[in-house]
Amino acid sequence: MNRSRAQEGAAGVAAAVAESVQYQGRKASRHGSEQRRQQILDAAMRIVVRDGIRGVRHRAVAAEAAVPLSATTYYFKDIDDLLNDTFAQYVERSAAFMAKLWLNTEGKLRELVAYGDGSAGSRGLLADEIAHMAADYVQHQLLTRREHLMAEQAFHQAALHNPRLAVLVRSHEQILWQGACQIFQVLGSKQPQQDANVLTAIIGRMEYQGLLNGAQSVADDDRLGILTRYMHLVLAAL
Repeated sequence: MNRSRAQEGAAGVAAAVAESVQYQGRKASRHGSEQRRQQILDAAMRIVVRDGIRGVRHRAVAAEAAVPLSATTYYFKDIDDLLNDTFAQYVERSAAFMAKLWLNTEGKLRELVAYGDGSAGSRGLLADEIAHMAADYVQHQLLTRREHLMAEQAFHQAALHNPRLAVLVRSHEQILWQGACQIFQVLGSKQPQQDANVLTAIIGRMEYQGLLNGAQSVADDDRLGILTRYMHLVLAAL
């Protein structure tokens, strides 16, 4: 029963985000052409990570993807369409990745809550456990998905001047936020949305600082300390 409910919640996050994503470029008509279109989008993403948004130009992307220049202009009439679809693909992939994460996380949380007796001591242990899970998530992002985080930062900045990218950024933010809401609902928070706002803001700041400062062991301790303090404050109010 718990696993079924977790699957339903995770699927809801992924479905809501996937449905909101809209591609702007020309659709591929054959399998081979879809493979080439994919090459172009993957190449554009590598350039975003390496050189930033301004590095994405038709000629640069064609060279990175090892395709003719005419291929990039065939699928994407301008750079805005290319950037939009590059990030749209990223958002879809993020939704799939996070759906699996929420599936495991929500199921584990329900088990932890069920084992607790509701006492202050029990809530404290639960707060510690959740803080460790959140800290591990941030560390995993910085160690294994650093390029993804770099791309997120680049697209988030570009979205300030690009309304279409702004729509995708808001959809992308919903992936983490909706999952955080589910966590606080499982915990019995009276204000799960507000608690999720704070937690996702903390995580976002930690990811940015991690990208800026690089790997530092002291940062891992600091992140765990901040998350532990926050979760104790939240659970103490329940």
